[in-house]
Amino acid sequence: MALTQARTMPGVLELLPLDQIAFQRMLDTIRRNYERFGFVPVETPVIEYSSVLLTKTGGETERQVYFVESTGALGKHAESVPELALRFDLTVPLARYVAEHERELSFPFRRYQMQRVYRGERAQRGRFREFYQCDIDVIGKDALSIRYDAELPAVIYSVFRELAIGPFTIQLNNRRLLRGYFESLGIADGEQQMLVLREVDKLDKRGAEYVRETLTGDAFGLSAEVADRILAFVQVRSTSLADALAKLDALGAGPEALEQGRDELKEVLRLIHDFGVPETHFALNFSIARGLDYYTGTVYETTLNEHPQIGSVCSGGRYENLAGQYTKSHLPGVGISIGLTRLYWQLREAGLIGTARSTVDVLVTQMDATKLPAYLALAGELRAAGIATEVVLEEGKLGKQFKYADRAGIRFAVVVGDDELAKHVVTVKDLRRGDQFEVPRAELVKTLRVEIEQAAVMG
Repeated sequence: MALTQARTMPGVLELLPLDQIAFQRMLDTIRRNYERFGFVPVETPVIEYSSVLLTKTGGETERQVYFVESTGALGKHAESVPELALRFDLTVPLARYVAEHERELSFPFRRYQMQRVYRGERAQRGRFREFYQCDIDVIGKDALSIRYDAELPAVIYSVFRELAIGPFTIQLNNRRLLRGYFESLGIADGEQQMLVLREVDKLDKRGAEYVRETLTGDAFGLSAEVADRILAFVQVRSTSLADALAKLDALGAGPEALEQGRDELKEVLRLIHDFGVPETHFALNFSIARGLDYYTGTVYETTLNEHPQIGSVCSGGRYENLAGQYTKSHLPGVGISIGLTRLYWQLREAGLIGTARSTVDVLVTQMDATKLPAYLALAGELRAAGIATEVVLEEGKLGKQFKYADRAGIRFAVVVGDDELAKHVVTVKDLRRGDQFEVPRAELVKTLRVEIEQAAVMG
C-alpha cells in the first residue's frame, strides 16, 4: 500500500516540544495576569450555528468562514449554507454566550477566553488559518463605567511586562473624538470618514505626499487645507500624561462628539496613571481607529518600541451593544485581544524568543535493570517533592541516556550505580554545564530544588 505523505496544510503552526513549551508558557503568563485582575474563564464550542456566527459579519470575514459538514450530510444541502461553522473570532461566541446565559451571569461580567479560532486566510507567510486568541472583556448591563476602559491598559501592561519581550507602548485614541474632529472639518458622513481613515492608514507605506494627493483628488475632493489638517492630526503622539492632556486641549472647541471623546480620553488617561501604569508605557495616538463599524469609544493598540514592523500585538476598545443580534438587553462592553499565534511566530522570527527548557527537571538513569524498583522509588520521591522526573525504563549505555536527556532539553540527570549505593550518595550531572557532583541520598531533594531554581534564574 502506498504511503500517504505526512504534511500539514499551510496556515497552521505546529511546533516541536521545546517550542511548544515556550508557547505554552506565554499562554500561562497571559492567563495568570488575566486572573490576577479578577477575570474568570469561559470556553465556547469551536463549532457554532452558522446563523449565529454570520449575524453581524459580511465582507471579508464572511468569505473566510469555514463551514462544517459530516460525511453523511455531504451534498444534501448544496443550495443552502451548511448549518454549522467554525468560529472565526471569540467576540461573536461571547455575544451569543452572554445573551444565552444573561440571567445566570453577574454583571459587570468579566471574562477571559483563550482558544483557537479559524479563518480561511490566503496562504502566505505569517498568516494563519488556525490561531489562538487571548481575549478579555468587561460587559455591563444597561451601562458600563468609563473606568473599565482604564483598567484594561493596566492588564495589558501587567501581561507584557511579565512576557519580557522588550519595551512597549499602549497607544490610545477615542472614536467619538475622531468622529467629532472629522465633523469639524466638514466630513460628517460615517462612510466617508471610514474611507478617509483607510487612506490615512497608508501613511507609513506610501508616504504623506501620496495620501495628500489621494485626499485632494477626485475620489475625495477635499481641500488642501483640510487634507493637511488631517495629516497633521493623525501624526499627533504624546510623550507624557501632561503632554497628552495638553494635546487634547490644543484641539480647541468642536462638535459634541469631539467634546465627549476628549472628556472620556482625559479621564481614561488619568486613571491609567492611577492604576500604576508608568507614563513611559502609554501614549495618545490620534491615528488609532480600529474597526470603524464596531468600536464606539476608547480604542487601543499596543506596539513593541524596538520592533514596529511587527505592528499591534494587542488591540481592542469600547463598544456599545455586544449582543444586539441576540437579545433586546443593552450590553455595552470594553475588551482587548492578543493574537498569540501570530505574536509568537513574529517574536521567534525576530529572534526575541527561543526554545524553552523542558517541563521535565530530572532524568533518573538506569545503570542496572535489576535495580529498577529502586530507581522508581527515587523518582516517586522526587515527584512527591514537586520535581518533574522521568525514569529510563530500557537498558542502554549511560552516554546514550545522557545524550537523550540533552536532546530532550532535560538539564539534570541522576545516576545511582553500585558505587553510589555503597556510599549512600547519588551523582547529579548538569548536562548544560557538563559537570557533575555527589550528593548524600538524604539531601538529594533539597539540592535538586536549589539547582533547578538557580538554572531557571541563570538560564
